Amino acid sequence: MNEVQLEVAKAYPNDSGRGIARLDPDTLLHLKLSPGDIIEIEGAETTAAKVWRADRQDWNTDTVRIDGFTRQNADISIGERVTIRKAEETKAEKLVLAPPEEASVQFGSDAAGMVKRQILKRPVVERDIVPVMSSTNHPFMRSPGQAIPLIAVETEPDGVCLVTEDTEVELREEPISGFEKTGGGITYEDIGGLKNEIQRVREMVELPMKHPQIFKKLGIEPPKGVLLHGPPGTGKTLLAKAVANETSASFFSIAGPEIISKYYGESEQQLREIFEDATEESPSIIFIDELDSIAPKREDVTGEVERRVVAQLLTMMDGLETRGQVVVIAATNRVDSVDPALRRPGRFDREIEIGVPDEVGRKEILQIHTRGMPLSDDVSLGHLADETHGFVGADIESLTKEAAMKALRRYLPKIDLDEEDIPPSLIDRMIVKREDFEGALGDVEPSAMREVLVELPKISWDDVGGLDDPKQTVKESVEWPLTSRARFDRMGVDPPKGVLLYGPPGTGKTLIAKAVANETNANFISVRGPQLLSKWVGESEKAIRQTFRKARQVSPTIIFFDELDSLAPNRGGETGNNVSERVVNQLLTELDGLEESGNVMVIGATNRPDMIDPALIRSGRFDRLVLIGQPDEEGREQILKIHTRDSPLAPDVSLREIAEVTDGYVGSDLETISREAAIEALRDDPDAREVEMQHFRRAMESVRPTITEDLMSYYEEMKDQFKGGGTEQLGGRRDGRIGFQ
Repeated sequence: MNEVQLEVAKAYPNDSGRGIARLDPDTLLHLKLSPGDIIEIEGAETTAAKVWRADRQDWNTDTVRIDGFTRQNADISIGERVTIRKAEETKAEKLVLAPPEEASVQFGSDAAGMVKRQILKRPVVERDIVPVMSSTNHPFMRSPGQAIPLIAVETEPDGVCLVTEDTEVELREEPISGFEKTGGGITYEDIGGLKNEIQRVREMVELPMKHPQIFKKLGIEPPKGVLLHGPPGTGKTLLAKAVANETSASFFSIAGPEIISKYYGESEQQLREIFEDATEESPSIIFIDELDSIAPKREDVTGEVERRVVAQLLTMMDGLETRGQVVVIAATNRVDSVDPALRRPGRFDREIEIGVPDEVGRKEILQIHTRGMPLSDDVSLGHLADETHGFVGADIESLTKEAAMKALRRYLPKIDLDEEDIPPSLIDRMIVKREDFEGALGDVEPSAMREVLVELPKISWDDVGGLDDPKQTVKESVEWPLTSRARFDRMGVDPPKGVLLYGPPGTGKTLIAKAVANETNANFISVRGPQLLSKWVGESEKAIRQTFRKARQVSPTIIFFDELDSLAPNRGGETGNNVSERVVNQLLTELDGLEESGNVMVIGATNRPDMIDPALIRSGRFDRLVLIGQPDEEGREQILKIHTRDSPLAPDVSLREIAEVTDGYVGSDLETISREAAIEALRDDPDAREVEMQHFRRAMESVRPTITEDLMSYYEEMKDQFKGGGTEQLGGRRDGRIGFQ
C-alpha cells in the first residue's frame, strides 16, 4: 500500500480548525490523491484529514501542514515525522460528540443541526477532537473565531468515518471522563509572525520534555529557563501558553503581584509551593508574567519583601537540576529592570526578544484575527499589513475588532434590539468592508509608539515642487538604504547615517523629510528641539535615548530633528547647567551607535547651520549636507501648480508669468500668494467661481519675498564652507562657529 513519511509543519492561519492537511503536488501524485480526498495520518495515534494542495513555497519540502487539533489527534508535534496514506473511509451512520472534561457546555435547541452543518464532509475517527467554530448566533459561545473542541466519543461504524447529510449527530452535555485530551487551548496557529522565536522556544522547551535522551547523549544539562522580552502586546504570554498546550505539559502561571504578601516569609512560601507542585506534575512549565515586578534589581528596591523573593527565586532556579522536567518561562517588557543574577546561564539560559512584527508577520496576524470574519472582496490583508507599520499583535487584534464594530454600526439601524432573536437573514448579510478597516486605522494607533509621536506622512514627492537636485540627493541618502540596501552591500560601502537639510525658512525642508518617509513606507518620528529640553538633570538625554530606542523597535524609521540648532548648539559657549552640551553629547553617542540599529535614518533641518556643534557635521554622523535653496523659475511654476491644484483658475491666469516675476519667493511664499489670490477673488465677489490674474497680481503686492541678497550670500558662503571642510578665516578673524573639522 502506498504511504509516505513526512515532517509535520504548522498549518496556514486560515486552515486552523478546518481538518485540512496540505501536501505538495508530487506527494499527491505519488499517493494517487486529488484535492478533497481523505488521508490517514499515523503518529502515536491515527487520525484522518481532508487533503488540499500546499502553496508554492512548500513544494518539494517533504512536509505536511496540519493544525493543532489534528496534531493532537495524531499525538505528534511540529517537526516530528508521520506516516500518510490514502484512507478507506465509510459514511458515518451515527456520531456522538461531547465536550472535554474541563468544559461545561449548554447546547441550544438546534445545536446538533448547526454542528452537523459545520462538520459536513469531514472525516472523523473515534477519540478525535472535532473543533466547532463558535459563531455569533448560537448558544455555546466562547469568543467568535475561537474553536470549541468536542470529542468524538462514539462513531458508527469504527475507523475513518465521513460525516454526510444522513449521519445522525448526537450532542451530550456531560463531559466525558477518561478522555485525557483537553482540546482547545492556544496552538502555534494562533501566533503570527514569530516563526524564528517559536523555533527557538521549542528547542529550549519541547525537546528536553519530549526527548530528554538527546541531552543525555550529548552530555549536557537541558536548559532551565527562557526569558521572553520585548514591547507590550507582541505575544510573549501567548507564546508561553501555546508551548505549554502543544507539549501537553502541566502549566503553572505566576502573576507577579499575586504572590507578594506583607507577612514575613509568605511570598517565598507561595513560590516554593508552586515549584513543588510543578515538580510533582512534571513535565511542567512554570510561567512568570511581569518578571520585573517580582524580581527587580535588589540594589534599587527599598522593600525587604522583593529582595527575599528574588533570593528565593534564585534558589529555586538553581535547585532545578534535581527537579526533573520543569522549565521556567518568564516574560517582561522591562528586561533592564530584572535582577542581573537571574540573567545568567543556569537560570534563564536564553533570552529571546519578541519584537515588533514585520510586514509578513503582520499579514499572518491579520489572517489569524480575521479567520472567522466575513470580509468583503475589497479587503486586502496585504495592503493592510503594509499600512500598519509599528503595530504589534495586540494592536492588530484591536484593529480587527474596531473594524468589525464599525461594520456593526452600519447594520444597527436595521436591528430591532427589543426582539429576542435577530433574523438570521440579516446576520448572514453582515460583512466587513474595506472602509471599515480604513476607519479603524484612524482610531487605533501603534501601542509601542504612544509616548513618541509617530506619523506616516501622507505627502509624496508629487507634493514637492522644484528642488530636483536636493530631492535626488535625499533619495540616494535616505530612500536607497531603506528600500534597496543590497545596492550598498554590492558596492561594499555603508550607507550614510544622517542628512542635514539647511537653507532659508520656507523652502521645503520639513516637506522633503515627510515625503521621503512616506515614499519609503517608514515610520516618521518628528522631534522638535525645544520639546526635549527639560530643566531636570538627565531628562533631556533620556528623552533622546528613548526616541532612538523606540525608533529601533519599530524600524524602518526616520527620525526628523526640526530646528536642530536649538537642540544641538555649539558647545563651550554658554554657562549655566549646560543642558545643551549634554544633549549634544548624547546625540553624538546615539548617532555613533547607529551601526547596530538597523533601519534607522536621521534627518535634521536648520536655518542656522553655523550654530550647530561642529562635531555633529562630520562624516559618520550627518554625512550629507544638503542646501535647500530658493526655487528657480521652473520650480516656482511647479510649486504654484501644486498649490492651485484644487483652485478654479480663470483662463487668463498664466502661472508661468507669475513664476517669472516672483524671483526671491520660496515655497511657503508661493503658497501664501495662491491662498491670498483666492481670498481676493472672494473679497471682490463672495459668490466668485474662479480666481483671475488680477487677483494674483494684487496678492503679490501684499506678500513680500523671503529671500534677500544678504540671506542668499550667507547660505552660499555656508555651502562653500561645508565643501571646503577646513577652518576658514572669516572677515579676518577665525570664527569658531564656522570652523568645521
